[in-house]
Amino acid sequence: MIEQALNWGSHELWTNEDFENLSENIFDKTSVRLSVSTLKRIWGKVRYESSPNTATLNALAAYLGYENWRSFQQKNPLTEEVVKEAVAFDKRGLIEQRMDAPRKKRISVPMVSVAVLSIICVALISIFGGRKSDIRTGPPNVVFETREVSDDLPNSVVFNYDASGYHSDSVYLQQSWDQTRREKLDTGGRQHTSIYYYPGYFRAKLIVDGQIKKQSGVFIKTKGWKGIIERNPMPIYLDTAAIKGKGFMGISKATLREEVGSPVFTNTWVSFSNVRQFDNIDAAAFSFETTLRNTSTVTESLCRKVSIDIMGTKSPIIIPLSAKGCISELNLMNGTRLIMGKQTDLSAFGCDIGNFQHLKCTVENKRLKIWLNDKLILEVAQTETIGDVVGVSIAFEGTGEIKDVKLYSPGKAAAMDEAF
Repeated sequence: MIEQALNWGSHELWTNEDFENLSENIFDKTSVRLSVSTLKRIWGKVRYESSPNTATLNALAAYLGYENWRSFQQKNPLTEEVVKEAVAFDKRGLIEQRMDAPRKKRISVPMVSVAVLSIICVALISIFGGRKSDIRTGPPNVVFETREVSDDLPNSVVFNYDASGYHSDSVYLQQSWDQTRREKLDTGGRQHTSIYYYPGYFRAKLIVDGQIKKQSGVFIKTKGWKGIIERNPMPIYLDTAAIKGKGFMGISKATLREEVGSPVFTNTWVSFSNVRQFDNIDAAAFSFETTLRNTSTVTESLCRKVSIDIMGTKSPIIIPLSAKGCISELNLMNGTRLIMGKQTDLSAFGCDIGNFQHLKCTVENKRLKIWLNDKLILEVAQTETIGDVVGVSIAFEGTGEIKDVKLYSPGKAAAMDEAF
């Protein structure tokens, strides 16, 4: 069903890049990151004997618009006829799979291995109107390349592209994950430029007929720490003198009031970012520490939120903090999936945020651990790394202060060890 929705042709012709694009498509729609290796196992491109876990199945079902895997099962019962069709494909040598168990009129999906599920998808497409031409024809050659013109902010990016092979008048450039940052491209054009006001590592996307066809990394760096008052359509950059205090980096209430023209800071975010290549950091084994506080009062910023972002070339780790009464509004990104405060108890991330809090997180042995004031408040699996670590950003809803930041991998020189 996913193949039919994508209309990229048979998965037998998909390249590694197609699976990368599918991973991004799923993440954009569900906020769940399924790795390329996981998707390849699902589609039978990599031999794997086990069944996918429930979280993976839930994400695939959600991508198709279902509430979860259980809902998908209920609305798409697996009939004996479809299983026979899958076995017929099996006998033609497309995949090795034994079906020894006796079959009832309806067979529950958990009895069937992931390999057979892949073949069933092909069978369903064949039975219910799949296009034979899709199987013979892969995606056209397409060009999508990027080049940053500066090493500071703001930064323009030159995009060299060629989407003529799709013969479509719906061709867009999307600057990042944010779907509102789309620009329509000249279908016959070959170059386009776009300006980036914020630092980070972005996956720019070439979108044709609503589907991601190509991606390219855009690396927008800073020269040291950069203070930014975030707002649309353009941010306010703070000079170095404005963000340096006695023993801290941050922003004063007087400065923020003057810049935004208001004594109320709710929904006004100020970020402090240091974005560059951290060569000494192993994304599979590292530690991050910082001491900080939000200095706004409750009348200035209701929830006094803080967001700590460890940027990776694949995905970020985003750790939120707030006043205790606002934890329902927090969302945490563990590098592979979004953990939402509306659905998960994140009360441990609520604290006396007006006083300095020491936060530490570690990634080790595929586990992410987070401590607050030396107390372990979260431990979750991290099945994939975030890629190369390329930046740190700490943002305050309102005003805030950062006393120190440390980023290091065991046995290596610290990539960042700063006390302000």
